[in-house]
Amino acid sequence: MQLANYLFFTTTCEQALGFYERCGLGRTVEILRHGENGMPVHNEAMRGRIMHARFEGPGVLFFASDNHDAEPMRGSAHILMMDDHTQTDTLFGKLADGGRITTPLGMQPWGDYYGKLTDRFGVQWMLNCAIASRRDSTA
Repeated sequence: MQLANYLFFTTTCEQALGFYERCGLGRTVEILRHGENGMPVHNEAMRGRIMHARFEGPGVLFFASDNHDAEPMRGSAHILMMDDHTQTDTLFGKLADGGRITTPLGMQPWGDYYGKLTDRFGVQWMLNCAIASRRDSTA
């Protein structure tokens, strides 16, 4: 069993996937489009838009599509568990471009370097870099 997120967009799935590729998260490895290669079209406005996509990178897997009835994303976020402070800064800056930072990157009470943002496509991201030694939770 593996848990993976599925992101729903109304018309910006392709742009979002390209953005995530440029950020260095991975690449789109599969795309099916509404109305192409036998795929159905339930709404003509969706013709040619992404019906299903698979996105993969090192430690990253999610799926995405455009849907005419997609609801704004809320109540869920991708969390990226990082192990390098500089990479965390770089990726956070790229994902935040055109978006909104809700928790600036910084040291947190639990001892990790953490920040949260909503990107330009409405997807929430949390980056957590465990750079401090772990405390014994049994103490």
